[in-house]
Amino acid sequence: MAITLTEAAAARVQKFLDNRGKGVGLRLGVKTSGCSGMAYTIEFADEIASEDVTFQSHGVTVLLDPKSLVYLDGTELDYTKEGLNEGFKFNNPNVKGECGCGESFTV
Repeated sequence: MAITLTEAAAARVQKFLDNRGKGVGLRLGVKTSGCSGMAYTIEFADEIASEDVTFQSHGVTVLLDPKSLVYLDGTELDYTKEGLNEGFKFNNPNVKGECGCGESFTV
């Protein structure tokens, strides 16, 4: 089981953490939402909870709750810039379908 970041995503996360001046890593997860059933959550973590599952990728600590790991196992988080749009992109091999707007998915 693993979650990875591309070099671009790791650099962007590290830049955000440096600018914040605090934080132990990036917390990823899923929640029930959207027309396809699940949506990704992403936030900075200031501490590691005892139940967290952690991974290291390009020097960045990635944290997940055990329930989210089931849906995100094997996922690579990328950071992309396409024209005026930029942001994090989840490359999740578990996804069976996505809604038209790309905000939610199903496994």
